[in-house]
Amino acid sequence: MAQNKFNRRDFIKLSAVGIAAAAGTRLLTEEAKASEGVKGEHQWVMVIDQSKCTGCNQCNMACHATNDINPEMEWTKVLDMGEMNGKQVYLPRPCMQCEHAPCVEVCPVGASYYRDDGIVMMDYDKCIGCRYCMVACPYDARSFNWEKFDGENPYVPQYGEPEVERRPRGVPEKCAFCYQRIDRGLSLGLKPGEDPAATPACVVACPTGARIFGDLNDPNSNVSQLLKDHPSYRLRENLGTKPRVYYLPVNDDTTVEG
Repeated sequence: MAQNKFNRRDFIKLSAVGIAAAAGTRLLTEEAKASEGVKGEHQWVMVIDQSKCTGCNQCNMACHATNDINPEMEWTKVLDMGEMNGKQVYLPRPCMQCEHAPCVEVCPVGASYYRDDGIVMMDYDKCIGCRYCMVACPYDARSFNWEKFDGENPYVPQYGEPEVERRPRGVPEKCAFCYQRIDRGLSLGLKPGEDPAATPACVVACPTGARIFGDLNDPNSNVSQLLKDHPSYRLRENLGTKPRVYYLPVNDDTTVEG
């Protein structure tokens, strides 16, 4: 079951972070937005069907194994939202990969940046550990690496094998849509979102198919069709961040089959 209970203290904490993030979004001048660069051929997005999420946390465990994350940290969380119409509801929450990302705009050294496919990346060699990005993020999606992780990863090999290097001490870490799987898959002629080897580990690991991944630039992709045919929402859209993670709300009439 999910390990994260979304309680009043969490709400207050996220609200405080949201206030800081709102200040960060005010930095999004036309000059700042221009730093996003030219959008590429692909624009990767994730769709999460809350009607299918059971809170099993396998997405989190696969993320830990594949990205070799310290077990005391989390790049993706599964928040327990309580009951709705007699059904337990969960909110999986990875990095939102925002189109207008406050974390990118506040970074004083350019360690947070955009790829042309929409993924918000971290250059850990550039990072100075100021944590401005953590304060600016309205989704609490970054974790600070206080200590060097040199122990065994308890999620390996049951939930996957490490595919990236461990981060150095003193930097914030975050989800990057398993960019290494996407890039490797594309180089081999695979299709992210359809071929497991080219798809984020959390999506592949989900036993109920609650996470769906694909290219929003492709009108025939799985994510494009889902968002066309079903009501969806994004977290804190009022901040103007334009997240690339979409949610299909709990509703028996809109649950995706298959």
